[in-house]
Amino acid sequence: MVEKTGGHAGRRPVLLLLHGMGATGDVWLPWAPYLEQHWPGRWLAPDLAGHGWASPLPAYSFAGFAQQIAQALAPDDRLVVLGHSLGGVVGLALAARDAGTPVDAVVGLGIKALWSPAELTRAAEVAARPVSWFASRTEAARRYLRVSGLAGLVSPDHPVVDAGLRQADGRWRLAMDPTAFAVGEPDLAALLAATDVPVVLARGENDPMVTDEQLKEYGVPVTTLPGLGHNAHVEDPAAVLALLDPYR
Repeated sequence: MVEKTGGHAGRRPVLLLLHGMGATGDVWLPWAPYLEQHWPGRWLAPDLAGHGWASPLPAYSFAGFAQQIAQALAPDDRLVVLGHSLGGVVGLALAARDAGTPVDAVVGLGIKALWSPAELTRAAEVAARPVSWFASRTEAARRYLRVSGLAGLVSPDHPVVDAGLRQADGRWRLAMDPTAFAVGEPDLAALLAATDVPVVLARGENDPMVTDEQLKEYGVPVTTLPGLGHNAHVEDPAAVLALLDPYR
C-alpha cells in the first residue's frame, strides 16, 4: 500500500484520508500545505485496494477494503478518519467495535446513502467489463477523470492523475481494478450501529448523489458545505479540513 505521510510523530491522532471510488490517495496531495499548517500530527493517504498501487482483492467488500488498510497501520496509531464517498464507508468499517482498529472519530464526506436497482445493475455491468486500453496518456487520463468523478476539477496533465494510470507496450490503461465497482450498496444503518466513536456525515450542498434528508435519517450529525459538490475535498480543501477541528 502506497502511503503519503506528513507532519511529525507524537501522541496526537493520525489523520487517515481515504479517497473515493476510482481515485487514488494522490487526490489528497494538494492538501499538504493545509495539513502542515492546520493538522498537528501525522497524516496518511493510502490507496484503497484495487486502486493506484494497492493490490486488488479476490472479491470486494467494505470490510475487505478496511482490513487491507488496517494491516498497513502502525500498532500504536490512533486514527481520525476522513473518507470521501467509498472512503467514508471504509472509514466506518474500520471504526467497527469488533474491527480492533483504534479509531477516534470518522467524518464521511459525500457517502451515497441510497442506491436504486438500476444503479446497482449498472455498477455490476461496469465491474464485469475487461480493462480498456488507450493509445495515449491523454485519452487514458480523460477516462480516469470521468471514472473518479474529477473531470472538470483536475486537468488531464495534473500530476495527481499519474497514480491512476499505467503504461505497458506503448498503451495506457487505468490502474484501477474495475471489479471493485461490484462492491455493492453499503448498509449505513448497520455500519453506524456497529461503532461507538463519533461520526459526522457531510456533503456538498450541490452534491447530486446524496441529500441532507437522506443523511439525517441515520441519527448522527450532518454538515452541509455551501456551494460545493460531490468532490468538496478537491473544490475547497480548507472548508472540508475545518470539519476535523474538533478532533485535532
